Amino acid sequence: MLRIKDVMTPQAEVISPDATTEDAASVMKTLDIGVLPVCDEEGLVGILTDRDLVVRVLAATRDPKAVLVGEAMTPSVVYCFEDDDVEHAATVMAGQQIRRLPVLDKNRKLVGIVSMGDLAVHTQDHQLTGKVLEDVSQPSLPKRGNTTDQGDGFGQAA
Repeated sequence: MLRIKDVMTPQAEVISPDATTEDAASVMKTLDIGVLPVCDEEGLVGILTDRDLVVRVLAATRDPKAVLVGEAMTPSVVYCFEDDDVEHAATVMAGQQIRRLPVLDKNRKLVGIVSMGDLAVHTQDHQLTGKVLEDVSQPSLPKRGNTTDQGDGFGQAA
């Protein structure tokens, strides 16, 4: 049985909650990544995605030089442990609709990150990765203010 430690990307790049979101965006650009685990001296405290930067900084017309990572990050982090089996991580990713999952050791220290790509490349289980991709990609209904119209997700009622 494959364990997360067998397929994860070890030593994930991290950022401090005290860094600016401009610094975070620069790191993401340089490394060509879309997510940064946020760690302080105690360990993992959040996750910052490229979407967090767009929604919480750019769309809110806030200054990326002034907004700290700790203000823009998602503080509730879903994670797995390095000794978990790959199927467990796949189930978590599918259930939470996330494409990347921080990996912790038994002492709850960040040791890596596992992505859908890692699962696809290392497991060769096309049925598993296909199911994860399908579940992660399920669209959510857009927020529609005070209306009760559920629509079809394209701005028109079904």
